[in-house]
Amino acid sequence: MAQPSFVPVTEADQVRPTLRQADTTHVTGRPSEMRTPDAPHGTGFGKPGPDQGFALRLAHLISERMVLVDGEVHHDVEVGAALVGARRASLWGRAPSVYDLEVALGIFGYLGVAPADLVAYRGGLFQAVGHSWMAQRALVDSVPEAALRLTPAEAAASSSSWRTTLEA
Repeated sequence: MAQPSFVPVTEADQVRPTLRQADTTHVTGRPSEMRTPDAPHGTGFGKPGPDQGFALRLAHLISERMVLVDGEVHHDVEVGAALVGARRASLWGRAPSVYDLEVALGIFGYLGVAPADLVAYRGGLFQAVGHSWMAQRALVDSVPEAALRLTPAEAAASSSSWRTTLEA
């Protein structure tokens, strides 16, 4: 708001001169700076999507339906299911839903009694997933995209023929 000319202005309220910054061009050179318009992709890069942390909350809510065997850690299965469910949701560019978690758990046979060979296979994948970034990346990268595109009912049914789903 402008000040009337008849009102005295103290020295502290005077407008100060501004300093202009030197005109520099932008130069890429920092190690983490992207040099291409496309995000990097491939093994170990992950799959970005909105609100992926919500998958952890959903995994906790659905955890009472999980069927674990001796030696499996509940926390590791929750984290692993959240990671796989978040990856499934990122295929469509949306936040995770309970159906994404049902597919993740159904693929690995955690929503019912799983065959012994599937239990042995998933035991190595889910071991220490809650505490190891490398184990998390290995788990998420082990699931093919075709398996993530299954419906929850198809994923639950596929745990009996899990080799065709996970090794496709």
